[in-house]
Amino acid sequence: MGKLIVISAPSGAGKTSIVHYLLKSMDELSFSVSACSREKRENEIDGKDYHFLGIEGFQNKIKEDAFLEWEQVYENQYYGTLKSEVERIWNEGKTVIFDVDVVGGLNIKKQYPKECLSIFIMPPSIEVLAERLIGRGSESDESLQKRLDKAAEEIAQNQEFDAVILNDDFEIACEETQDVITNFIKS
Repeated sequence: MGKLIVISAPSGAGKTSIVHYLLKSMDELSFSVSACSREKRENEIDGKDYHFLGIEGFQNKIKEDAFLEWEQVYENQYYGTLKSEVERIWNEGKTVIFDVDVVGGLNIKKQYPKECLSIFIMPPSIEVLAERLIGRGSESDESLQKRLDKAAEEIAQNQEFDAVILNDDFEIACEETQDVITNFIKS
């Protein structure tokens, strides 16, 4: 059995950018593409950004027990990790890296307590998080408030992770995350 790296954070904390940095700088990592029920956004690629299953397709995969973990984040918005993704990466002899929300990250850690390193990316503050989300230009006032409320709940769970990295300075956060992962893989 291989190793798993979970990177979790509230939406807008920078986890996806950090994961992209790690994938470019660490050949031993391979990205686990999550599945979701939502529609593909304009710049996204099916099978690269997400496996876009639709609501019915996602619910069918639940019935098939095809997920390592899954959750309904908002009404009819499902996200999950396909078992086949982990198997594919381990068969390549690589370490799996996940970019998942806090609940998903903790669920993976529970299933693989020894093989999994869980890392929480901490935003400098809720205010900075709000600015980043507004800067994306993809949030309505209602969805922004939902994300910020969820972020506060997620931040309260950071102590359940193996490591917490403050993303105040992006380059430093990337280097610290890489160091923690390198030490874990070598152990």
